[in-house]
Amino acid sequence: MCGIIGCVGCGDRTLDTLMHGLSKLEYRGYDSAGVALVGDGSLQVEKKAGELDELRAALEDRDLSGTVGIGHTRWSTHGPPTDANAHPHRDCTNNVAVVHNGIIENYQELRDELEDGGHEFDSETDTEVVPHLIEAGLESGLDAEDAFRKAIARLDGSFAIACVIAGTKSVFVARNDSPLVLGIDDGTTYLASDVPAFRKYTDKVVYLEDGEFARLDTDGWRVSTVEGETVEKSVETVEFDAEDTGKSGYEHFMLKEIHEQPRALRQCLQGRVDELGGTVTLEELGDLELERVHLVAAGTSYHAAAYGAQLLQADGVPAQAFFSHEYASSPPPAEDAIVIGVSQSGETADTLAATREARRRGAETMALTNTVGSTMARECDHVCYIRSGPEIGVAATKTFAGQQTALNLLTLATTPGTADRDIIAELRDLPSNVQQILDESRAEGVADELIDSDAYFFIGRGLNYPVALEGALKMKEITYKHAEGFAAGELKHGPLALVTENTPVFATVVGDGEMARKTIGNVKEVEARDAPVVAVTDGHSDVERYADHVLEIPETNPRTAAMLANVQLQLVSYHTAAKLGRSIDKPRNLAKSVTVE
Repeated sequence: MCGIIGCVGCGDRTLDTLMHGLSKLEYRGYDSAGVALVGDGSLQVEKKAGELDELRAALEDRDLSGTVGIGHTRWSTHGPPTDANAHPHRDCTNNVAVVHNGIIENYQELRDELEDGGHEFDSETDTEVVPHLIEAGLESGLDAEDAFRKAIARLDGSFAIACVIAGTKSVFVARNDSPLVLGIDDGTTYLASDVPAFRKYTDKVVYLEDGEFARLDTDGWRVSTVEGETVEKSVETVEFDAEDTGKSGYEHFMLKEIHEQPRALRQCLQGRVDELGGTVTLEELGDLELERVHLVAAGTSYHAAAYGAQLLQADGVPAQAFFSHEYASSPPPAEDAIVIGVSQSGETADTLAATREARRRGAETMALTNTVGSTMARECDHVCYIRSGPEIGVAATKTFAGQQTALNLLTLATTPGTADRDIIAELRDLPSNVQQILDESRAEGVADELIDSDAYFFIGRGLNYPVALEGALKMKEITYKHAEGFAAGELKHGPLALVTENTPVFATVVGDGEMARKTIGNVKEVEARDAPVVAVTDGHSDVERYADHVLEIPETNPRTAAMLANVQLQLVSYHTAAKLGRSIDKPRNLAKSVTVE
C-alpha cells in the first residue's frame, strides 16, 4: 500500500534522503509520489502521478530545499492517480502538508463541514481533510502540535499520518491500524512505513503502536499517548543489512528472491531441527501443543495456510484455513482453537482484523510472519518467525516457501509423536533440492513455448492443490494473463468447459499412489481435448507419457514435494512475464502489503 518516509536532522541531504526512501518503498505498490520540505520558514511541495522518475524529472526544474521533510508513494483508494490526488496534500494557506496511509471513513462528513466553513479542496482524496483540519486548529490559536492532535481526534478509520508545518522544524506523526516505524541515528531521526526506507542510514528502530503520536525534532524524538503523556519506548536493532534490499545483479527482485530460497529455507530451519534426535523445537513457542487450529490469511499466505491445514489434519489436529477478511466478518466458534494469522508483513489489515476478532472472542492467537516487530507479532499471544529476510518483489516467492517450511516445523513441534526422522531429513535436504531445480529447470523453455496461450490452468490434489492455487496466482499477478487453479477432481464439474488447445494445463503429480493415478486421469481428460499439458513430477508415475512438457523435481517426501513443485511454477511465471515485458517487481494495481481493508 502507500509508503511514507520522513526525516529531521539531515541538513542539505533532506531531499536526497526522502527520494532514497521512496525508492525503497516502491515495492509496496504505487501510482504517484511526492515530497514536502520545510526550510527557512516556508513549505515547498512537488508531486507527480506515475513512476518515481516522473517526480525526479519534475524536481530537476525546482530548487527544493529544507531541513525537515516528508515523502509519499500513493496507492489509489479515493480518486484516480493524478497530480492533484498525489500526496502530500496542503491546506488553503500552503503552510501545512500531510501524507497518509489508510482510509479515513468519515472524510465526506468532515469535507462537507470544512467546505461549508470556506475551505477549498483540490483533490478527490480522503486525506485532504487532514491539512484543512490542522489549518482550522492553527487559526483558532492552537500551537502546531495541539492543532495536529485535534485534527487526528476527528478522524475515524485507519491511518498512518505524517505532517510538516511551515515555521516549525518538526515532523508530527500519528498511527492507528497502519504501520509506522522510527529510525534513530545520532542527530537524525527518520520515520517510514517500513524499515528498508531508512536502513541505509541506521539499524536502530522504534515501532509505534496504535493510538500513539510522535514528534520528531532537531534535538530528538518523543512518543506520546492521545492524552499527551510520554511513552517510554525501547530502541531495537534490525538484523538485516541494507544490501539485502538490493537486486545483487539480478534483473528483477523477484528473480533474486526465487534464487534466495535455499538460503531462506536454511535460515528457517537453523537451530530448530535435530535430525539425530528426531526432534523439532520452536523455542519461541515453549511447550505449546495444538489441539484445534484456525489459520487465517489472504493471498499467497492463504495458500500457505491451506497447505498448513492439510499438514495438521494429517497429524490428527482438526484444522481449517480461512480467508482472513471472511473470518473477521463471519467468525466461526473459536474459543477452544488457536487462531494463527499467516502474514508475510505482519501488517495485513484483513488478517489483523481476524486475529483481533479471535482474541475478542477469547481465542488464543499466534502470528506466523516474516517481520520482527510487526503489529501482528506484537499483538498475538505467540509468534513464529519464518526468517526469510527482506522480500521486495510484490509477488511473494521466498516467503511462501518460508511459510510452508515454518508450518511443517510448527506441525512437527506442537503435535506430540508426529516428528519423523524421514520427514526431518527431507526438510534438511530441502534447500539443496531447491538449488538443484534452480540449476536445472527447463521452465524458461516452457514459458517460451506457451507464451501465446489464452489462459493457464493449474491442477493438483492434496498438498498440491494449494500449490496449484499459488501457481495460478503468480501467473496472473505478474503476467496479467488469465490463470486459475483447481483441485484436480473439480475439472469435470465445470472448469473443463474452459479447456481448449490454447489453454495449457499444469498438473503436479508426485509419487505413484492413488492421488497420482487420479490426477493422471484428469490429465488424460484435458489431453483428449487437445490442451497442452505441463507435468511437474518426481518421475515416479507415468504422467510423462501424456505430457507435452515435463518439469522435474527431485525425489522426496510428499510434504516437501509440493514445495519443490512450486519453485518450478514460480520460474514459469517469471519467465513468461519477462518475455511479455511486464513490470514484474511492481505489477499494476497491486501492493506488497495490504494495510487497508
